[in-house]
Amino acid sequence: MVWDRIYRPSPVEAPVEEWGGIAYALAGLEVALDDRWEIAPLVRVGRDLAPQANAFLRDLTRRAAAARFIEVPQPNNRVTLHYSSALRRTERLTGGVPAWTWSELGPLVDDLDALYVNFISGFELPLETAQQLRRGFPGPIYADLHSLFLGVTPQGDRVPRALPDLDAWFACFDAVQVNEDELGIMGGDPMSIPLRALAAGVRLFVVTLGARGAVYFTQRPFTFDPREGGAGTGPIETARIAAEDNVKDGDPTGCGDVFGATLVAGLLAGRPMTDALRQANHAAGRNLRHRGATRLHYHLRGAIAPR
Repeated sequence: MVWDRIYRPSPVEAPVEEWGGIAYALAGLEVALDDRWEIAPLVRVGRDLAPQANAFLRDLTRRAAAARFIEVPQPNNRVTLHYSSALRRTERLTGGVPAWTWSELGPLVDDLDALYVNFISGFELPLETAQQLRRGFPGPIYADLHSLFLGVTPQGDRVPRALPDLDAWFACFDAVQVNEDELGIMGGDPMSIPLRALAAGVRLFVVTLGARGAVYFTQRPFTFDPREGGAGTGPIETARIAAEDNVKDGDPTGCGDVFGATLVAGLLAGRPMTDALRQANHAAGRNLRHRGATRLHYHLRGAIAPR
């Protein structure tokens, strides 16, 4: 979990301090999962913010009774975001929550049915641990690669970076989500990247396009079942699913996280691809009208949060 401080372009608007990152995805899962599923958060948090993180998790009604919530002695990750426009921002990262090793992570996923992996700092899993996760976990794995494409300077500034061993990373996941900028960072012809991902074993490759919706690539027949069935072997299927909500402004922080969580919930429910993507676009659009992740699940449902 990461604590955000968000500065908007307006000079008179006070910064917003709130939970960010995976907290947005947890709110999305809370709303979008059907009754057959519950959330088992695999979360590491620094001791300095552990009580606040516990309070956030306790507000989730779909959380499993035995959440895998790990407190570490290092300071919690914090990000300062400065928006220069509605969509463009700079980030500075502080904190020291360490990466998972397979010896730590393996026992915690043994009884789970599916995994939603979200790279918030970009340092949650080294490639070796991701590869061990792929070999050791038979269920479907959905990954938002987001911050894997962000390096960090000695001062903590996040800067775009190419990802070494890209195909090896692809091979770790059944479904992969990136945004348009991240697709460009990968280099070469952007249209070749989804084909590389599918060749590496990815079953679904999704590119979010902001207000223009999202585009997906898969190989028929697509399933998000446990991996025994393998990837499709038929023709490549691709389409852009437009965002139906006409939201011109708002706070875009966390939209990708809400989108991904809602999409994976739709895939787990067995919804048709286009329906799952429309629902994800809609949830991301609703997120634009909310600041921060605390009590976001009430807003996504169209409900009023209790005091």
